[in-house]
Amino acid sequence: MKRMIVLAAALIVATACTSKDELKKLLKENPDIITEAIEANPNKFIDALNAAVKAAQEGEGKRREVEEKKALEESFEKPLTAEIRSDESWRGAKDAPITLIEYSDFECPFCSRGFSTVMELMKKYDGKIRFAYKHLPLSFHPQAMPAAQYYEAIRLQSPDKAWQFHDKIYQDQRKLQNGEGFLKALAKELKVDMTKLAADIKSDAVKARIDADMAEAAKFGFQGTPGFLLNGIPVKGAYPATHFDGLIEELKKRGKISI
Repeated sequence: MKRMIVLAAALIVATACTSKDELKKLLKENPDIITEAIEANPNKFIDALNAAVKAAQEGEGKRREVEEKKALEESFEKPLTAEIRSDESWRGAKDAPITLIEYSDFECPFCSRGFSTVMELMKKYDGKIRFAYKHLPLSFHPQAMPAAQYYEAIRLQSPDKAWQFHDKIYQDQRKLQNGEGFLKALAKELKVDMTKLAADIKSDAVKARIDADMAEAAKFGFQGTPGFLLNGIPVKGAYPATHFDGLIEELKKRGKISI
């Protein structure tokens, strides 16, 4: 009873406080005010806390939605420009009006979904889309960098075989757990010159190309994988093909492409 009287008196004083500093001083000197209030009304406290969390989440969600819409609008007007190298390996028509570039990690499971999306888009927009694959091997995927090195070393011999290598990894990504043994077996299956491959894997040319891709991805704000540029519009994550369809339709409406 005595504690309840003290609590009630403290609350009366709190309501009489005329400044934030006075209330702060009161609670600092009497911390039991809060704990006893919670103990006396735990359900009300939990309901109030849940309501506050929900409101905060909704507010954060709306803020993020506004920021994303603003960023998307800016990207339509000021698209990002990726480096297109003279020996860039393209899948699809080289002069296609739609350019899709992916920054990817061979070991990332989300990139496997990205692969399926890319193949769906290539089929749907056949003759109207071109696709280039760039590297963003993440440090916590131990087989991502070796796979990227093999891809680039094979590409120096044959871009077509490099694409076959790319497809086979994503079609059976779990085998990457077998490490370099799987990569070597895959290269042999593609009838690659293994002596040249061994020399090229650790070459400066291969390292420089992968480093350039990673630096470009960082410049565009891609921290995770996959990341895409669709005619310079960034897409962060493994979105379904319908998401890209929407962007393509918007590009058409704005007169940015004609297909």
